[in-house]
Amino acid sequence: MTKKRTLLERLENDSVICAEGFLFEAERRGYLASGEFVPELSLENPEALKNIHLDFQHAGSDIVEAFTYNGHREKLRVIGKEELLEPLNRAALKIAKNVADNPGEGKEKNLLAGNISNTNIWDPNDKSIQKEIRSMFSEMIGWSVDEGADFIVGETFYYAEEAYTALEEIKKSGLPAVLTIAPMGENIMRDGVSVIDTCKELEQRGADVVGMNCFRGPNTMLPYLKDIREVLKCHVAALPIPYRTNNNQPTFFNLDDNNNCSCPSPHGRTFPTALDPLYCNRYEIRNFAEEAIKLNIKYLGVCCGAAPIHIREIAEALGRNVPASRYKEKMENHFMYGVNERIPEHIKKYGDKA
Repeated sequence: MTKKRTLLERLENDSVICAEGFLFEAERRGYLASGEFVPELSLENPEALKNIHLDFQHAGSDIVEAFTYNGHREKLRVIGKEELLEPLNRAALKIAKNVADNPGEGKEKNLLAGNISNTNIWDPNDKSIQKEIRSMFSEMIGWSVDEGADFIVGETFYYAEEAYTALEEIKKSGLPAVLTIAPMGENIMRDGVSVIDTCKELEQRGADVVGMNCFRGPNTMLPYLKDIREVLKCHVAALPIPYRTNNNQPTFFNLDDNNNCSCPSPHGRTFPTALDPLYCNRYEIRNFAEEAIKLNIKYLGVCCGAAPIHIREIAEALGRNVPASRYKEKMENHFMYGVNERIPEHIKKYGDKA
């Protein structure tokens, strides 16, 4: 059996791939309500959750991140199911661990990541709310430790102080800490701290990996990543969404549908259920990965909207041959665009006109 290396051991000599963004993928598969975005499938449809993890593992993810994003106490209160909090978290961690421990014969076990995230109730002026959030982080981290997590991801923070609080609680566990922030359209943290200063502070406070995830696509995340990599000594994380954000609309919350400006969704906007026309193709994600690799960014992935094909592109950008590589495109055998000698010339001609 191949020895299982820690996160930091892997990062010292190689890159790691972390699949995230299971909210969108579970919703697309019909196991989660968009808008509400509570990961109840760990209890209601555990086999479906296992299959999501397996598909991303097949595509090359080195990390199986427990699907506890939005699985915190406040979100369970919103839907009136607070009693499900601990069972949901423990079930998600157990499912993820089972997949992480079984990557295939002769392969190194995947890393199991516990997960905490933005609570959406942080208030810079309310100490009682801040104390409550700290307690929410603490209990989720405790369950992650109990269930054998190798490290903890704290993600999608748009308040700097909430990110610092998450890091403090992770550090108490003794596990490595990955902290990724997600500034909104103001291009600054909601409590007025710059992106760069937030990342520098997270590094100084002891985060092992610092970077960005979610909200921003490759085009509006990469410029920040370049600056972050320049000023930080620790490992850097890059996990964009696979949507075509731009300088005028740097996050996916207010993206216009360029082909249909009067979006027909019931809520009148593309986010979160009508983003399809703004999807990055696999080549755009591969280009992003290649740029990140050039910057010596070693913790790579894709967040909300990610499909296994995107993870495969990252793996192949790293020069890896993963199980899903068996099925990469073979256009030479396409019935109309291919060059295979079995393809009739009169059919190939349609390829120039179709």
